[in-house]
Amino acid sequence: MSKQTLSTALARATELLASLGADARDEASWLVLRCLAIGRAALASEPERPVNDADWQRLESWAVRRAAGEPLAYLTGEREFWSLPLQVTPAVLVPRPETELLVERALACGDALQSQRTHPLRVLDLGTGSGAIALALAHERGTWEVTAIDRSSAALEIARANAARLDLGRVRFLLGDWFAPLVAERFDVIASNPPYVAADDPVLQGDSLRHEPYAALTPGADALAALRCIVEAAPVYLAPLGTLLLEHGHDQGPAVRALLVQRGFTHVVSHPDLAGRERVTRGSLPGDL
Repeated sequence: MSKQTLSTALARATELLASLGADARDEASWLVLRCLAIGRAALASEPERPVNDADWQRLESWAVRRAAGEPLAYLTGEREFWSLPLQVTPAVLVPRPETELLVERALACGDALQSQRTHPLRVLDLGTGSGAIALALAHERGTWEVTAIDRSSAALEIARANAARLDLGRVRFLLGDWFAPLVAERFDVIASNPPYVAADDPVLQGDSLRHEPYAALTPGADALAALRCIVEAAPVYLAPLGTLLLEHGHDQGPAVRALLVQRGFTHVVSHPDLAGRERVTRGSLPGDL
C-alpha cells in the first residue's frame, strides 16, 4: 500500500510552495484539491486516504511550476469567467475578474441599443484570446450575432474549443489584426480588452504576468498604441449610434476619454471596477438610425 496520503501530499505541496510565504498552505490545499479531483471535505476528513504515484508526481510538478510563478489556470488548464468554465493555455491570457465589468457594460449598452434596432444586435470582440468576452455575451444574449477576432491562430484554436464545449458554436471567429478580416461590416457594439501595458513596465516581469503571452499584454513602448488604433478605426465599423467599449489600465481613463472625444465619439464615460478604479471606458458614434 502506498505510504503517500492526502496529509503527506498537502505537506509536500506546502513545502514546495514555501517561497509564497503565508499563502503557501492555502495554495497547496487548492493544488491538492484540483490535482486529485477531490472535495475540500475529503481533504479535511480523510487525511490518510492513499495517493497513487501518478497523482503524487503531477502534484509535485504543479507545485514546482506554481512556485516559479506560473498562473494556477495554466496548471489546471481551466479558468472560470462569468460563471463559464474556459480552457486556457499559455497561448492566451488568463481571464480576469475585472474584465467581467467590460461584459457587464456591453450587455447594458447592447440592451439599450437592441430596443432601437429591428435586427439582432451585431457585436464584435477584438482580441478575443480565450473567447471569454465573446462567449459570455453570446451565453447571455442568445439572439445576438457575435463575432470575435484575434491575430493569434493558437488563441483562436482555444476560443473555438471553448465555444464548442459551451455549445456556443454560433459565435464567428476570424483570424487577423484588429479589424483587418472585416469587409464592409458594421456592428452595434464593439468591445475589446487590448494590450495596454508599456513594454518597459516592470510589472511585465513580475510572477503574475511573465508567463502569459507578451504580445497580448503590451503593444510596445507606447502603452496606448493598441487603444489608439482601435479608437481611430472603430467608426468605420460601427453602426450609427453604436457603442465602443474598451478595457484599459487603472490610470488610463483620462487618456482614453480624450482619444474618444478627439475621434468624434459622444456620451464618453469611464466605469470603475469594484476597487473604484476606472477600468472600462465607452463612447457612442453619432448618427441617425
